Amino acid sequence: MSDIQATLDALYISRSGQHLGNDPLSFCHRYTDPVDREIAAVIASSFAYGSIVIILRTLEVIFAEIGLSPRCYVENFDPQVGLRIFSGFKHRFNDGRDLCALLLGMRRMLEQAGSIQSFFLRGHNVADSDVSGSLNSYTARVLALDYSDVFGTQDIPSDSYFPFLFPAPGSGSACKRLCMMLRWMVRPADGIDLGLWEGVSPAQLIIPVDTHISRISRYLGLTSRKAADWRMAQEITTALRTFDPTDPVKYDFSLAHLGISDGCDGKDVSRCVTCPIIGICSQNLTK
Repeated sequence: MSDIQATLDALYISRSGQHLGNDPLSFCHRYTDPVDREIAAVIASSFAYGSIVIILRTLEVIFAEIGLSPRCYVENFDPQVGLRIFSGFKHRFNDGRDLCALLLGMRRMLEQAGSIQSFFLRGHNVADSDVSGSLNSYTARVLALDYSDVFGTQDIPSDSYFPFLFPAPGSGSACKRLCMMLRWMVRPADGIDLGLWEGVSPAQLIIPVDTHISRISRYLGLTSRKAADWRMAQEITTALRTFDPTDPVKYDFSLAHLGISDGCDGKDVSRCVTCPIIGICSQNLTK
């Protein structure tokens, strides 16, 4: 167990700006004002699905329109203008209506609570062991906001994939993008994560599980589950708490970038030769 912790701690220390540049979190670092970073985090995490090349391309389009202050853009967002501007927008399942609903939803959250953080905290219990209940409450309240200015009806239409942006642990989803946004905002500022939100403890965070995290976590014996769902996310996080009970998801960024940036796929032996976790990985192809 000590070998795993030593390897993970070394991996955490080795994170680099090169990795950050190949991550949606990099868009938050374009802004210095915390209120802009908060809005940027919601947007960047929401569309962080699919290949990293497509994700970064999509976010470049969005942030080119948003300009110098995401907070000001959202506060003054006019859905009818937005629907014209983003009429050709497409990111896999989501279209321009969904993007406009996201921007309007953030405007509504700011109007109701003053910040995304305050809106989130209305459903957060500091005594909970993790953010399961908080995310269930947050997504339910986000989806209950009034989006009629975008969709033309009080209810979100069945042909919209906007709800895809706000899954809930209660449905079994791993909620990767929401957990990632929380990691960015809650974890202490360390050159990667931002440390902007108070009221949520880093110990309550759940690791964002994607294909890279689920695969590599199995290689390291952090999970025995096959489905990348909420139960897997909790199982991996519980294992990581063994190494750092106050900040278990600090290892997420470096583990994920073994796949995102370093190309680990469990198939290419040449990747294994230089892999920093080769000594503890059950998938070591050089054996």
